[in-house]
Amino acid sequence: MEIYNSEEQQVEAIKEWWAENGKSIIAGTVLGLLGLFGWRYYNDYRQGQQEAASAEYAQLMEKMQAGGESAIKAGEAFVAAHKDTYGDLAALQLASAAIAQNQLPLAVEQLKRVATASDNAELKPLATLRLARVLGAQGDYAAALNLLDELKEASYAGLVAEVRGDLFLMQGEKDQARTAYQAALAAAGINGNPAVAAKLDDLANAEDSADAKPQA
Repeated sequence: MEIYNSEEQQVEAIKEWWAENGKSIIAGTVLGLLGLFGWRYYNDYRQGQQEAASAEYAQLMEKMQAGGESAIKAGEAFVAAHKDTYGDLAALQLASAAIAQNQLPLAVEQLKRVATASDNAELKPLATLRLARVLGAQGDYAAALNLLDELKEASYAGLVAEVRGDLFLMQGEKDQARTAYQAALAAAGINGNPAVAAKLDDLANAEDSADAKPQA
């Protein structure tokens, strides 16, 4: 440990130390401040972006409710500009509007976007289910069933089985439809699924009516 016998020696020692270390201290301080203010700026910027996106999304939903081709165009523009959850939600709404206007290719495009590219683990399976239904409506049953096979989430087992049953029924495969509907009811548990139960009843009634027809 160095011992200084006078204030002058202390001052000189400080000057020498500062000459050797001052620049690095200043640089470190500046970088630290830049990092602090940069992080705050980034957070403020992101929050501002999210608030702006939320406001734009609310405006878009008003347009979508009004319907019409202008709503479709507005939805497409919004989805193209937002690669986030707001964009995913808008894509689902746009797909619904497209289905209502019988624009199935547009609905497929938007649902594929969410099903394949979304970062939202909740929206992806929902989009996949809807996509399977639209593909079925287009007659592409094989592609629709393949999509359902990719959905492994246990929480969607009942819905997947129900949609699979609908697809089989659309093809006239009544036995396979019945099996799928029964699986959907089993997945629903004790609370059941009235919609699926109704489909099973309709299927049974249709078969009873067919059996009751007199033979020629």
